[in-house]
Order: sequence, then structure tokens, then C-alpha cells
Amino acid sequence: MVDNADFDVIVVGSGMSGGWAAKEFCEAGVKTLILERGRHVEHGEDYIGENKDPWEMKYRDKVDQKLADERYPRQKRCYAFKDSTKHFFADDIDYPYSTEKGNNFEWIRGHQLGGRSLLWHRQSYRWSDMDFSSNARDGYGTDWPVRYKDMKSWYDYVEEFVGVSGTLEGMDQLPDGVFLPPIGLNCAEEEFGKRIEKAFDDRRLIPGRCAHLTEPQPIHTDLGRGTCQSRNQCQRGCSLGAYFSSQSATLPAAERTGNLTIITDSIVHSVIYDPTSKKASGVRVIDSKTNETATYNAKVIFLCASTLGTTQILLNSTSEHFKTGFANSSDAVGRYLMDHLAFTGARGELHGYEDKYYIGRKPNSIYLPRFTNLERDEEDFVRGFAYQGGSRRKGWDDRMGEKGFGAEFKESFKTPGVWVIDLEGYGEMLPMADNRVTLHKTKKDKWGMPQLHIDAKFGENDKKIRKKMRETAVDIMEKAGLTNITTYNTEDSLGLSIHEMGTARMGNDPKESVVNGYNQCHDATNVFITDGAAMASSACQNPSLTYMAFTARAVDYAVKNMKLGKL
Repeated sequence: MVDNADFDVIVVGSGMSGGWAAKEFCEAGVKTLILERGRHVEHGEDYIGENKDPWEMKYRDKVDQKLADERYPRQKRCYAFKDSTKHFFADDIDYPYSTEKGNNFEWIRGHQLGGRSLLWHRQSYRWSDMDFSSNARDGYGTDWPVRYKDMKSWYDYVEEFVGVSGTLEGMDQLPDGVFLPPIGLNCAEEEFGKRIEKAFDDRRLIPGRCAHLTEPQPIHTDLGRGTCQSRNQCQRGCSLGAYFSSQSATLPAAERTGNLTIITDSIVHSVIYDPTSKKASGVRVIDSKTNETATYNAKVIFLCASTLGTTQILLNSTSEHFKTGFANSSDAVGRYLMDHLAFTGARGELHGYEDKYYIGRKPNSIYLPRFTNLERDEEDFVRGFAYQGGSRRKGWDDRMGEKGFGAEFKESFKTPGVWVIDLEGYGEMLPMADNRVTLHKTKKDKWGMPQLHIDAKFGENDKKIRKKMRETAVDIMEKAGLTNITTYNTEDSLGLSIHEMGTARMGNDPKESVVNGYNQCHDATNVFITDGAAMASSACQNPSLTYMAFTARAVDYAVKNMKLGKL
């Protein structure tokens, strides 16, 4: 344990939001403590799977089935869970939780320094004014206390530091940003995009906007970050720092100020409330290795422990004043859990480019921005969806199980197959009060903390969107002339988008929300929540860029008020 006398700010969590909070506070001259429940991970040194070829791994980068079944029954369902990455996933036995019978939810976690910033898919999209006004427009959820105009400069700020590659498109529903040169479309994707624009006047296929350095700027190289090499093995960790993570960017920026202290293996048990000041005085911590307990005090606390991690802390922080959890006078803590509607769409074959191939492994996707219910609700559901996906040539692994034998058959496997294009829907899930997390009444983890109990399911609107995404993907492919079109649909996919959010939502009214427009708790003004828990709706874009923008904005607000003596 470390003496905390000199800490002005405590940041709980070191992932996407926590890293940004630490960077901004430290650069403002504020003595900052990061508390991370997981182990230390050193950039470049602890990426143990980074440069391994499949044949160097016992199961060719697959995880031993017995180990996966016994220790990672939930984490193994994540697309990124492999032998080369499994050490970045939380052990389900050590970190259990429960779900309501019949309502499955996969909580994918990364308990280490950097959190899930080491594992994210790096897609970086701004929200539009349509997204920030949707709750007010259709009445689902509490109105956002911010609009795009409040966030634009902060999007600019974080994009420049992160390094987001993309193209300027001039779409109201997907605002342009501060972009590095794009990782472009391949020949099949370009052709597919042309056919879509010919067939539809409201749809445009664009390169995915992703947090990869295509032309590093001084702001990146000063931190030792380099150019993306198109290896697409990002979840193993990238010693080049070519994709954005806490380890490659925000934490080094914070550490070079001399104002940062990091304590790993420190599980935050609860926030301590001082009824005299009506503020939080600090946090209680359990050492995950020794079970020692400690208290750290600070003027300001930023909860960035991930949506459900932060919510678990809030719910566990009971006192005479907060009998149902910290800052929970609204009874909104734990409610309105959302994820993105995904894992449904279509695949089809595009012919005519069999003489072309690609170089490297492109680390981004294609993106088809939202085109439904833009100005008014024209469908039998509210909100909308976008598509992500990509294309590839069929390879030998697509022919596994195919009948045949002999030299000629073997030789045929060396020839690439047809181009296959995938469109996967990403839909907006509505905030619903009954989709919630609570503390289990009897079950505890190995450190004696109550487990989370998750009770969430698709609503009727969500089901309609999922059906429409699948049907529309087929329609797009048919009109674009693709063949052998097939659909897919994973109904129990809640949580697997890894975009859980909403359980300590933002709002103007303290009776209906947990934090205000600056991510500041209504009930305790020196506590801020800037991870996904604070989201009042989900939009259909990947949320990480918005978390970063909210965090930078909240720190700016906090620093100004600390200087004024208001915090």
C-alpha cells in the first residue's frame, strides 16, 4: 500500500476512460492516483503473444478446450479470445457474476493495467446531434443534457491525440473528424460500394474510422508511437503503439509529467461518503493478492472502472445516507443497461475480381452509416442501425471437410477462392428501466464482495431492429448483384458487442439520473463517472471515442472548479 497524502484525485480504472482522466489531470499539474484492480502490464514487454506465428503455438492460436471451458466459459465467446490474447481476459472463476434465468448476458472483461483498451476493436465514430437528441425526440430515456455542439471541440481534441484514420464524407448522421489518411477499401469493397450507391440514393459505403496511425504526427511520435503495419493482431498488444491504448498513449503522457502514481492489484470496494461535507472523502480498497484493506483519500474521485465495474462499486457503497448505493437517490444506478444490437446480418459472394488480392491484413472494417429514421420515424421501430463488415478471399479453411484427396486436390487449396463480403448490423438498443444489474443477495467473490446479478433482455423494438438489419443486409446484397447470400443471427448476444453502457445515466433531473452534463454525480459533486455507465442512450456507433471525449471534458470542468475551490 502507498501513502496517499499527496493525491488530489483518485481515478478508479486504467482503461479507455481512466487513462484519459489520468492524462488530463496530470498534464494540468494535479497529483493523481490510478487504482487498477488487475495486474501490471508493461507496454511492449508483456505482449507475450504479439509476434508468435500459429505454428509456434500448441493449438495454432486456439485455446486449450478444457482450459477455456473450465476457466473462461463466458470470455471464450468473445471474437478476440485466443491463445495469444487469453491473458488479457478476466478469469470467469475468479470474477464470477450471475444472470437471470433465461436472460443471458456475456460480460467480457480485461482486468489489467490498460483494461480493455488492449482488446478493443478500435472503431472510432462521433455521435451526431440526432443521437444526442433522440431521447427527447421519441421519449425513450432521459434527455441528454448535452448536444453535439457541446462535444465537437472535445471530439477534435481526442481524435488528434488518439490518431483516427478516416475520410471526410459530409454526413449529418456521422460527423466528420480530425482524420489521418484512411486505411482504404480493397477492390471488392470499392466495387460493392459503387453498386450500393447506384442502387440506393441514401446509402454510402465508407472505410471504417479506426484508431490506427497511418501517418504518425509529432504528438504521436513523441510518445514512441509508430505506423500501423497491417498485421491485424491488435488484441495481442502492439509494441509499435500503432493502435491507441492506455499503454501506448495516455498513460505514458501522464507518467512523463511526474504527477502520476499507479497501484495495481487494488480492488476498489466502495466509495466513502462524508455526511458533513456531503461529498466523498475517498475509497476503500482490497489488495487482490494479500487481502489487505486500505483507504485512499482525495478531493476528487473519477470512477472509470467500466460500466458494470463502476456500477458494482456504486451499489456496494452503502451508508446511512445512501442505503441503496452511492449517488442513488434516483434509483437509476444499475438500471437502463444497454448493449449494441449485433451479430446478425448477411454474407454474399462478389465475382469478377478473381485476379486481384490484398496486401497485409487490414485492421479496420467497412462502414455503412445509418440511413433509417434520420429525420422522422418511418419504420415500425424507433432509432436505427448501421453496418460494419468487410471482404476477403475464401481460403483453405473455408474448405475444411470438403470431400477429395490426392495431389491435385491438395494443390487446389493453394488457390484463393471467391470474394466474400460480410455486412453485420449494429443497432441501437433502447434504455429500459427493467434491464438492470443488482448485487446478488447471497453470492460473493473470493474477496468477499457481492457478485453482480444481471437481468437484461431484448425489448420488442430491439427485436424489430435485429430483424430489419438482417432483411436489409440481404436486400442490399441482392441489389448489388452478390450471389450465394446467407444470413446469420445470434439471439443471445447481449454483452458480446462489449459496448455495455447506461447504468448510471446522465441527465438534467437528479430524480431520474445519476450524473449531470459534466459527468458529475448529482448527489456528491466531487465524484465523476465518465465510462459507459454515464450514457443515456446507445446510438448505433461504437462508443469508445465518445467516452474519451466525455472524460476529457469532465476533467477540464473538474480542474477549473478545483482551482476555484468548489471541489
